[in-house]
Amino acid sequence: MKARPLTGGKPPRASWQREAAALVAAGVLLLSRRMHSSQVMGLVDWFLLSLLAGLFIVNHGFEGTGLAARAVTALAARGVTLADPLVLAITGVMPSNLVSNVPAVMLLLPHLGSHALAVTLALVSAYAGNLLLVGSIANLIVPDLAGRDGIEIDWYRHAVVGVPVKVISLLAWWQWGSAALGL
Repeated sequence: MKARPLTGGKPPRASWQREAAALVAAGVLLLSRRMHSSQVMGLVDWFLLSLLAGLFIVNHGFEGTGLAARAVTALAARGVTLADPLVLAITGVMPSNLVSNVPAVMLLLPHLGSHALAVTLALVSAYAGNLLLVGSIANLIVPDLAGRDGIEIDWYRHAVVGVPVKVISLLAWWQWGSAALGL
């Protein structure tokens, strides 16, 4: 499979058109007479939006330090490259459970050279979200919502389900990747 660039350059024109359409749709909803705009704004989970914004700001700042690029270069100098699917899987799981899977992908994606590796990272990081509560923002949302209904989901209860799901998911990924991607 021929490598193609995954990041960089100008965003496609359709990108800003999609974003403009989303803003127009949000404006129409806020102007709707079915629900007062203060009610709509009251439904927004501001804590979650703040968490996401902070996560992406910190992620961008970390990327700007060049530490991620230097770590990838240092590992490659020792023969440990992200081109090895097993190394990529391990490298995808670890940061996904430290900073959540989406920011981990954002940090690692620029260092991949092929579409197959990007697919591998996407699958592994999505599966990594099952391991620990911090592996995915969704894992933080669900216990919070469940807690409002009197259902407690703590780290242990999540791990009882998450760890076996993670192991089974990775085995399924390896089986699929071996056949589909030639891993």
